[in-house]
This record gives sequence, C-alpha cells and structure tokens, in this order.
Amino acid sequence: MKSCKWINILALFVILFSCKQEEGPLPILGFESKGENGEVTYHTIRDWTYTNQDSVEVSNNDLKENIYVADFFFTSCPSICPRVTKEMLRIYDAYKDEDRVKLVSFTIDPKRDTPSRLTRYAGNLNIDTKKWWFLTADKDFTYELANDYFNVAMEDEQAPGGFDHSGKLILVDQNGHVRSFSEGTDPEETPKMIRDIKRLLSETN
Repeated sequence: MKSCKWINILALFVILFSCKQEEGPLPILGFESKGENGEVTYHTIRDWTYTNQDSVEVSNNDLKENIYVADFFFTSCPSICPRVTKEMLRIYDAYKDEDRVKLVSFTIDPKRDTPSRLTRYAGNLNIDTKKWWFLTADKDFTYELANDYFNVAMEDEQAPGGFDHSGKLILVDQNGHVRSFSEGTDPEETPKMIRDIKRLLSETN
C-alpha cells in the first residue's frame, strides 16, 4: 500500500535523525521538492474543515497561531485508541496552560461519532475542548487526510471495531508542516514528543 510505504520512509528518516542531539530546530518531515528557481517546497497538510464536538465548523486556518498534536481514532475502538488517548492526555496535561499548543483528534467513524457522542467522549476525559478538539467529517476525506499526517485509516471488517488505523501522534507547526511524531501506543515515546513540542515552541517565540 502506497500510504504504508510513505509512513515507513518517514519512520526511517526520524530514526536516523534521532541519533543526533536533541537541540536546534526540529526537522520538517516528509518529501520536499525544489522548483526551477531553487525554492524548496515542503510537505504540507492540506486544508481541511470539520465539525467539532460542539457542532461548530472549524478548519486548519483556525490553528494558524498554534502548533498542534493530531491523532486519528474512533470512540468505540476496542484496540489501540484507549492507549493512544492516554498518551494524548499526558501531552494535554504537560501543556494545558500553554495557549499556543492545541490537540486535534479526527474520528475515522463519522457515522457513529456524531458531535453529541464526541462531546460525551471528551467529557469523560475531563478536558477543555477549546484546547483539545474532537472532529468529524466525511469519512473518505478523512482517510485521505490521514495520509498527510503519515497515518493509516480505513474501513476493514477484519480489524477490531471494523477499522484499520495507526496510532501515531503527529506534531504540526503553524505552517502545516509535520515536525515530529511518536507512537501513541508506546508510553516511552511520549516524553520525547513533549520535549519536541517545547523545541518547536522555542522556534515560534
């Protein structure tokens, strides 16, 4: 699968880069291209518009003043989602008083994950939904968007809960560039993500 190959390439890049000291600017991850004038174009998350847990329409343009961590989930997920959400909560707690940091969770099951259901889910987490959004929209667009975030998301009757998806947490800067990621199923990777957020914040001062 093309998207899986893309994600594996990203993972290899990050592994190689992680051998360097954790200092200086974070890299911009993903493929890049150079125009005829020599200007470099970096991988950028496409524009999106979703409905949040309060039935309010929001878009990536509403995050222009923020950096954010994104994941893909569904509320009835019986497998990795609870573990991934737990790591998102650790990040939330680390930066709950930092207005420049947001969290965004895209549901891959919009048929069942209505705004009211997302509201109940968020309520069980005891978080501020102005800081952590739970979003729903057209499923096909979401599956394509997941590729921009180097995640896999698709319907699969053989997978637990009926969906196949990865659990990566993706750090995105104010320009829509991917700057870091961690495996949401691995608690040992979360401290590095928290440090990477701090590094990215230092770039935006």
